[in-house]
Amino acid sequence: MLIPILNVQDMTEAISFYTRILDFQLAFAWPEEAPIHVGLTRGTDEMHLALKPDAGRHAQCSAMVLCDDVDALFADFRARGLTIPARPESPVHEAPLDQSWGTREVYIDDPSGNTLIFQQR
Repeated sequence: MLIPILNVQDMTEAISFYTRILDFQLAFAWPEEAPIHVGLTRGTDEMHLALKPDAGRHAQCSAMVLCDDVDALFADFRARGLTIPARPESPVHEAPLDQSWGTREVYIDDPSGNTLIFQQR
């Protein structure tokens, strides 16, 4: 099993985004009173976030999340308040698309600039 660790600039903002919008659950926060490292779960998936306030606004890491129905998942995220960026140069950031390599994907950037690739195979 691999567990990606994404750097974030603001832990409170990141926890809110991942738990309220992307439906992850907070598994642990260390230390609890002012976390600098947290674990998140979504079903059987696990991901960690590490506070790196000096890393700049764009951490530029990515992680892939496999899913059964990327369109339904994207609709759920939008219903939870996901803001869709206008990115004509990258339409896969705006809505799920069929890729030439045979998957259906949507890319979602977190507030720190990390990209989650939700992929339906």
